[in-house]
Amino acid sequence: MTGFAHGLVIGKFYPPHAGHHHLIDTAAARCALVTVVVAASSVETIPLACRTAWLREAHPQPHVVIAPVVDDIEVDYDDPEIWAAHVAVFRHALALSHGAAGPEVDAVFSSEEYGPELARRFAATHVAVDPGRERHPVSGTLVRADPVAAWPWLTPPVRAHLAWRVVVVGAESTGTTTLARALAAHYADRGGVWAATRWVPEYGRTYCEEKLALARRAAKAAGEPEPWLDDLRWAPEEFTLIAERQLAWEEAAARAGSPLLFCDTDALSTALWHERYLGTVSQDVLGVHERARHDLWIHTSVDGMPFEQDGWRDGEHIRHGMDRRFRAELADRGLPHVVVRGPHEERLAAAVQAVDTLVATGRPFAPPL
Repeated sequence: MTGFAHGLVIGKFYPPHAGHHHLIDTAAARCALVTVVVAASSVETIPLACRTAWLREAHPQPHVVIAPVVDDIEVDYDDPEIWAAHVAVFRHALALSHGAAGPEVDAVFSSEEYGPELARRFAATHVAVDPGRERHPVSGTLVRADPVAAWPWLTPPVRAHLAWRVVVVGAESTGTTTLARALAAHYADRGGVWAATRWVPEYGRTYCEEKLALARRAAKAAGEPEPWLDDLRWAPEEFTLIAERQLAWEEAAARAGSPLLFCDTDALSTALWHERYLGTVSQDVLGVHERARHDLWIHTSVDGMPFEQDGWRDGEHIRHGMDRRFRAELADRGLPHVVVRGPHEERLAAAVQAVDTLVATGRPFAPPL
């Protein structure tokens, strides 16, 4: 097998999939140096920075260089001037990554029909890699049209980006955890790619339990009375920490799960509890909410759900006020949401209907140039 000094791979990677990774790995196995030019247009809806980060994670080989560049030139394989303009953009990416006097390209690796012409314009050898896509029957077009069908060919960070994220929120004792768990089980039972459907538990509950345990340990060491939940005092930064950890748990679950992820609470919910306990709005917590990407909120109403005190809840008098706050916040922010009421079976049926509609709608992608 012939070895090359510098191999070139060019693509949009919109988004990257197993075929792309096979192409890059093949080039890496045959070249002393490989440059992967990620040529994204500004009209596309997956940021160039995301694609670059995903490829760098998937290809950590020290001799593989990921070179991002914006290419807003139209595509016309029959126009020599447009060809020249594209090649100029690609050479600019090479210069940015290697310096103005970077190494010449002596091999172009491609699975596309334009590969031979691209190699000719670099005065390089063309190496065709699985041009019929027999090894990995997937394309960027397929991924954008049907992410669920393409799921087996996507890496964890791409899955995390494309998964539909559904948040279950509500006042205390409205069955948020029960519903989130039931939704995950419902979709996992469908099998196939859905079998890995997960739900993310509420980190705030874990944090609260640990905080109370530490307070009781300290009181015991000091010979003081055992504190209870109402004795705990809260600082603003604790709510920010809870929101950040919740999002971190969510990201980890999304990378390893199915095209659906169910979240028992989110940063917006944490912001409302900050307001409840401290009486102020936390811009830091709301900043975590703005940074996260969720597709649907399911609000578990107090209607039809009797209050149960488990030792951690404020009480029935607080529950109705928080229910109104959740409803108002979701509506005022214009967030896509559905309110579920009644016994658990009715709530689950209504939630499944909303989630099925979400998935059936698909993910919108701007068409590439």
